[in-house]
Amino acid sequence: MGALRAWLADPNPGSRRQARLGQWWLGWLRLRRNPLAMSGLLIVGALLLIAALAPWIAPHDPVTQDLSRRLLPPGTPGNWLGTDDFGRDILSRILYGARITLYIVSLVALTAPVLGLLMGTVAGYFGGWVDSVLMRITDIFLAFPRLILALALVAVLGPGIENAVLAIALTAWPPYARVARAETLTVRNSDYIAAVRLQGAGVARIIAGHVVPMCLPSVIIRVTLDMAGVILIAAGLGFLGLGVQPPMPEWGLMISSGRKYLFEQWWVSTMPGLAIFIVSLGFNLLGDGLRDVLDPKSAPK
Repeated sequence: MGALRAWLADPNPGSRRQARLGQWWLGWLRLRRNPLAMSGLLIVGALLLIAALAPWIAPHDPVTQDLSRRLLPPGTPGNWLGTDDFGRDILSRILYGARITLYIVSLVALTAPVLGLLMGTVAGYFGGWVDSVLMRITDIFLAFPRLILALALVAVLGPGIENAVLAIALTAWPPYARVARAETLTVRNSDYIAAVRLQGAGVARIIAGHVVPMCLPSVIIRVTLDMAGVILIAAGLGFLGLGVQPPMPEWGLMISSGRKYLFEQWWVSTMPGLAIFIVSLGFNLLGDGLRDVLDPKSAPK
């Protein structure tokens, strides 16, 4: 292990692979020294683990009803977080709800940044009327509150988890386009871009091979910080009945079903609300830590 660490920390790498792995290693060391970022990483890691192991660690089936055990309080043997108005175990529903949350977050993270990167890098590289047209389209999307625009899109497309993901992705891409455009404007006239252009590289190769990699750190930071907002919008759509449909154990839908019992049986809505709070906090803490690590202007500590 000592030899491997010395190889990774070598200030004079002998290959591109060693240089890249060394950068990742130094970034991990900086991230590890940030306790808040590590707390966020632990929360996100726990979300991934819970989503993967939900069928094995959940004590009950999340959709099976038992009206004889409805609205049991937390601490009841066999139902440690209580039950809802249909007698379903809240803990089991929260554990399975982590899978739905991770599914939505993953799909949005794989679609919205890609569209934003494409729009932003093309606008920044070409400039002129192309930049004006693409940025005005971006401004139109930014003019609407994300939740309101997502509600309008879901109302047109119809309720359901796939349409909810599509609506969230279509409202989430403009900030990535702005970030990618700003990064592209700073590098499009760089000497190495001019050298690649003189070698005969086409526009697509320059953008994909040289401009996009320069934009990725900022986009990764933005993605991590935006995941909390994505979770809240997905929960909001579920709360309003326009996202995930019953009887699926989605956290926003669980809060909606328990709001009529909020004062007497508070746990029905509070427990999934705490799950949303903890996961959103984890993504925010991790995003702040990644910003410190990936920011090229910040000096190593």
